[in-house]
Amino acid sequence: MTRLLVYSAALVGFLASTSMIIASIILPQWVSYTITTSAGETLTKTIGLHKSCSSLADPPCRPFPYHDLCQSGERYFCSMWRSVGFMATLSAILCLACLVAFTVVMSGGKYKRETGWPFVTVMLSLVAIVQFVVIAIVAYLYDHDDQFTVPGWHLDISWILSTVSATICALAAVGLAASAYMLPQEDGYDFLEDPLDS
Repeated sequence: MTRLLVYSAALVGFLASTSMIIASIILPQWVSYTITTSAGETLTKTIGLHKSCSSLADPPCRPFPYHDLCQSGERYFCSMWRSVGFMATLSAILCLACLVAFTVVMSGGKYKRETGWPFVTVMLSLVAIVQFVVIAIVAYLYDHDDQFTVPGWHLDISWILSTVSATICALAAVGLAASAYMLPQEDGYDFLEDPLDS
């Protein structure tokens, strides 16, 4: 049965995963472009879920996808990118629900730990699935959209953080489920004799 130590390990991994999800949403570095000019100057452009930053622009960052991009035959890209932003935010909200599930199960005693693992496992799995969909859509757009065909574009740190966080959540869900079936039952119950049987 699932023990407090297993829940604690899963919670630590989950909290690390949640911080990575939040960082990936905040950092505008899902897809980046870097090139060095013949004069030795490095030019960069980074695209985040909600803003794009460029070393040549003033101000350096502006909302993304911007209006003129969405009007020039890139409506499909804009719709998909906005969907990615929505789903990433949804995964952060699911993380909050998962944290509540961890808190309720871990503070509820042995019985809750033994019976509550399916709910926590489902919540972890939902977070992982949403994150995997997010990184898959961004990877698809990176591979197939015309604006990324110029050499120099690459998937950046936010995409990597999101991939790692999804993997951690999936592994935590598998670990909790496996421990529920593979670990022996916790000690601690003292069964009372049934007075009707005596």
